Amino acid sequence: MPRYEYRCRSCGDTFELSRPMAESGAPASCPAGHEDTVKLLSTVAVGGSASASSSSSSSSSSSPAAGGGGGGCCGGGCCG
Repeated sequence: MPRYEYRCRSCGDTFELSRPMAESGAPASCPAGHEDTVKLLSTVAVGGSASASSSSSSSSSSSPAAGGGGGGCCGGGCCG
């Protein structure tokens, strides 16, 4: 079951609740009993090694294609 983070506007307390997605927007009382709360937007960090692996292969023969083309010196294919 997903966890949602809320903040109480009355006391400023931040708290989490586990509830079904269908009830994520339903009113939630803070642990102190206040009713004036707001659901906070959660951020999700997605990490990976794709950028690290592409930078390690930047000196390979596929680097001009990885630069997106564009022609001229902007692509890095003709400048020395």
